[in-house]
Amino acid sequence: MDCKIETWLECVGCEQKYDLNDIRYTCKCGGTLDVKRDLTKLDGEQLKKIWEERWSLKRGALASGVWRYKELVIDVPVEQIVTRQEGSTRLYDAGLAGKYAGLKNFLLKHEGENPTGSFKDRGMTCGATAAKIYGAQCVACASTGNTSASMASYSAVSGMKSVIFIPEGAIAYGKLAQALAFGGKTLQIKGNFDDAMSLVQEVCEKLNIYLLNSINPFRIEGQKTIGFEILHQLNWQVPDWFVIPGGNLGNNTALSKGLQELYELGIINKIPRIAVIQAEGSAPLSKMWKNHTPFEAVKNPETIATAIKIGNPVSWEKALRGLKWCNGVVEDVTEQEIMDAKAMVDAAGIGAEPASCCSVAGAKKLVDAGVIDPEASVVGILTGNILKDPDAVIGYHQDKLGKMGIKGTYANKPMVIEPTVEAVKRAIGD
Repeated sequence: MDCKIETWLECVGCEQKYDLNDIRYTCKCGGTLDVKRDLTKLDGEQLKKIWEERWSLKRGALASGVWRYKELVIDVPVEQIVTRQEGSTRLYDAGLAGKYAGLKNFLLKHEGENPTGSFKDRGMTCGATAAKIYGAQCVACASTGNTSASMASYSAVSGMKSVIFIPEGAIAYGKLAQALAFGGKTLQIKGNFDDAMSLVQEVCEKLNIYLLNSINPFRIEGQKTIGFEILHQLNWQVPDWFVIPGGNLGNNTALSKGLQELYELGIINKIPRIAVIQAEGSAPLSKMWKNHTPFEAVKNPETIATAIKIGNPVSWEKALRGLKWCNGVVEDVTEQEIMDAKAMVDAAGIGAEPASCCSVAGAKKLVDAGVIDPEASVVGILTGNILKDPDAVIGYHQDKLGKMGIKGTYANKPMVIEPTVEAVKRAIGD
């Protein structure tokens, strides 16, 4: 792989370096890999000017909200890029959700507005581009839903076959429907996500298939642009906090990595704090963080937030490194807190899948605990579209999630009425 800027792979643990022309996902020591580049060859102010010029582009790869920043992503020739014009998602005032969280300056970056409805598209455009450059004919991933939908789409766009490994019965239909529709060969594994993840790594190694889970270092490079774009939208004014859901932990790894690069280049002069929010039933990083104990996987993770239902996240070491750099924190939230926060995000007219709303639930919890100041400037990241998991929405508003210990606290129940004006009047009141 030829990049204009000197670029290589480097182990997070032992710092062993590898040439980009070698297909690798992990180091010989077993550690995860970073994409590294020679930042001394780049001028921060010049990059900002280039990125600003690209913002106005209407078509082409550089109009993408990922490839707009390609100098810090993968600086390959434009004709080699596989893109669906991902990124360029909106930054909303949190409105009702902000009041609920107790924050006066709360913005929500909605990554559910990407082409397949989640932030995964930012990483997948880079992963698919790398696969294409390496000459892959087939790609694969293990997924709880969003990754599979994204990979199936990007592989279809680029003419590659895709194979998807999902935990049996543990995927929301809105996501499964996308994977099937985009032509992905979908294999349901008897076991959980971590079982599927172990299998897909073995299969890719033995069958010469290119792996596109977030252990793939190029995926992280695309996901960094969530932070780049937020700061660009804020005219490079850095918020006090970023609050983000934590599942496989690739997203917050990417966010901190990108912020560190911007800081080293002088594009930003302040280090924001990052709060990673996990679901209580799937919170290995939170338990490690709070208890000051070694990392230990959660064997049978359980949560309605299926996108982050991951007990053994592959990026936990990278995530921890980033949190230490930015003086971040880790918190976990209950199922009730997730769904009540979701009700507020939805009622604000924004909407998001359950996992996304950990950002709001976590922000509220951290404000209540005195960790985040109510006056602080905070950006929460919503990772997926509201229609990714419609069953959770309907179940909550019909108050039918009791078996999961969830009450429809803010339920907006549908009503059955007679077909008369009088019945309508009684139903809607004054």
